[in-house]
Amino acid sequence: MGILSAYRLMWIMTLFDLPTGTKAERKEAAKFRDYLLDQGFEMAQFSVYMRMVSGKEQAETLRKRIKKHLPEGGRVDILTITDKQYEEIYSFVGRVKQEKKNPEQFTLF
Repeated sequence: MGILSAYRLMWIMTLFDLPTGTKAERKEAAKFRDYLLDQGFEMAQFSVYMRMVSGKEQAETLRKRIKKHLPEGGRVDILTITDKQYEEIYSFVGRVKQEKKNPEQFTLF
């Protein structure tokens, strides 16, 4: 395996808007969220889940797995960005800029 760098490490983001009008739809949406958590994703926002991967190959494998578990309805987008690009995200709560906090599972040192 090559050297891990901020350009090789990637974040895979799964963003979704799923119907929740019926009990069956809510159950299916919860099942999808649980699947993402089981795959090592962490919730960034209510319908945005993120996971770090070691490169494009791992991201593609994960995309294929997610595709097999897509709910019937709603919209799901899967986005990959490099760790270097992730560093450039500015997050605010209200007007206060938030410091980046990598998910615990990715803290290496």
